[in-house]
Amino acid sequence: MSKRALQKYLIDLKKKELEEQLLDLYMRFPVVKEYYDFVFNPKEDKMVQEAKTKISNEYFPLKRKRPKARRSVAQKYIKHFIKLGVDAHLIADVMLFNLEIAQSYAFEKNVPDAFYKSMSNSFAEVVHYVSVNGLLDEYKDRIVKIYTITQEECWLFQENFNRALDLID
Repeated sequence: MSKRALQKYLIDLKKKELEEQLLDLYMRFPVVKEYYDFVFNPKEDKMVQEAKTKISNEYFPLKRKRPKARRSVAQKYIKHFIKLGVDAHLIADVMLFNLEIAQSYAFEKNVPDAFYKSMSNSFAEVVHYVSVNGLLDEYKDRIVKIYTITQEECWLFQENFNRALDLID
């Protein structure tokens, strides 16, 4: 069904029928329920704290012995926050937190080359996101600090970090 056909269908519905359909969607699909729960009661700070805890647990687990260090966990939260419409400041904070915690992890552990490639991608994404959303003044210090650590620790894929940083100069 196209968007135009859906609009035509919705216009033809009576208010009561439309309310019933929305309630049905709310009850059937957890994604719809989550969306409306967020719209009417956006506990953004709580969601961000939960995400940071999960991301931190990926690198420094509390219950298991070995860290999984998966970038995908943070990416899942970031993508979800963008879809829900969480404030851009909070999304940028989570993106930067992911890089900062990953750097702490890399400092203590011997990590594979793919880890550095993945983190260079995350760095490029956060630089782009911050610049597109006009948050550079607020987050430039954290970005530069992350970049400086990659230089001091001689991270692989330096050219990717350099290219990403060139976007904000």
